[in-house]
Amino acid sequence: MQMNAVRERFSLSELREDTDTGHRSGPTTLSCVIPSRNEAGNLPLLLSQLGQLLPRLAPAWEVILVDDGSTDDTPRLMAEWARLPGFRVIQLSRNFGKEAALTAGLEASAGDVVVMMDADLQHPPALLEEMVAQWRQGADVVYAMRTGRADEPAFKRIGTHLFYQLLNRFERVKVPEGAGDFRLLDRKAVDALLALPERNRFMKGLYAWIGFDAVAVPYFPQPRASGRSHFDLSRLLRLSMAALTAFTNWPLRVVGALGTVLAVASFAYAADLTIEYMLYGHQVSGWTTIVVVLMLFFGVQMIFLGIIGEYIARIFEEVKGRPLYLVKRELGRGLAK
Repeated sequence: MQMNAVRERFSLSELREDTDTGHRSGPTTLSCVIPSRNEAGNLPLLLSQLGQLLPRLAPAWEVILVDDGSTDDTPRLMAEWARLPGFRVIQLSRNFGKEAALTAGLEASAGDVVVMMDADLQHPPALLEEMVAQWRQGADVVYAMRTGRADEPAFKRIGTHLFYQLLNRFERVKVPEGAGDFRLLDRKAVDALLALPERNRFMKGLYAWIGFDAVAVPYFPQPRASGRSHFDLSRLLRLSMAALTAFTNWPLRVVGALGTVLAVASFAYAADLTIEYMLYGHQVSGWTTIVVVLMLFFGVQMIFLGIIGEYIARIFEEVKGRPLYLVKRELGRGLAK
């Protein structure tokens, strides 16, 4: 039943295109998904801007606000906006993470075109017009590509660059370094994302994996209007590890290759010591050296076990089969026309 619905959506989406030119006349419905956590200081201005902009982009539109376990005044503000036509609220039962909140919004969306953006005003709403224009030209995915990271600390810029180098090094599917969750998706791209069953969801990797015709639109993120980022160093490290284990198996290959090198080196060293003793009678000495070598091998083994353990942990999360998120309540009237 679900796959039939997906196929039907695919065919309906394709019917909107001009088969000769690939151009589209424009979306009949547009959904804007905004995952939020403790963004009470930013939501009023963002939603006011969207309420003026979206009616110009599509005859029917909706803003889907996903509350990902906020502890400030965000739920009350969302409930007030949900009284207006076109604004919907999905309040999750707790903080499940941004990837889960995005998925909840995508599953609730009804638009021919779905836009995702953050609630902190670093994603300029004015860029949506250019995104929709690119969609009309035939693009199935339009993603905002940040033009620089001068606003970030040096350690974060270096760490981000290193992460994407590791992620893309040996994989056929490349994840653009400057692309994030600020993007527009055609309905068939949304359905393709929702058809993926995994619970360990690294959305930036999934966007790249599904393919489709994609176009980048450059932008520079604006300063946060209020509050601070919720992605601290520990969250970024967890997300990076989840991404590496979900989208590449090269760490396991490195483990195998390094283990082979160490085994060959150990065998060669043992052979050399044996020959030295048999030919020249040299005694093996140096307990300190032996202890250091043993500690090195034990340390390497622990690293190997840690890497393998990360992959096993991801398998464990998948086989448990728990839902990606739980909804506490839903508010709102749906599409505004």
